[in-house]
Amino acid sequence: MSFKFKEIDHVQLAAPKGSENDARKFFGEILGFEEIEKPAELKKRGGAWFQYGNCQIHIGIEEPFVPARKAHPALAVENIDGLKQHLASSGVEYIEDEKLPGANRIYVHDPFGNRIELLEWMD
Repeated sequence: MSFKFKEIDHVQLAAPKGSENDARKFFGEILGFEEIEKPAELKKRGGAWFQYGNCQIHIGIEEPFVPARKAHPALAVENIDGLKQHLASSGVEYIEDEKLPGANRIYVHDPFGNRIELLEWMD
């Protein structure tokens, strides 16, 4: 092939109109992502963009809104036990899942009901 894929640039999750502050609280304050500036042309659509290292999550406004319950991003984590403690102390519920051999993983839902997988691969 004359091309190759390098990496995932970003993952977009949908949210209802007017939910930007909820996104900022969850992705920014709780998960520790930094909000990044959207291009001027895209700002008028609403939503918000977040980044942690080279991992970007874009929250896009969708009407009518339906959360993604099965489709989901999976984010690799270092020290998932520390993350579990942080989520619990922040009032964020998570579901533990031991079905993937070699991985310690959990699922959370963002404020809009979108599923997010968080996992740490064990050595």
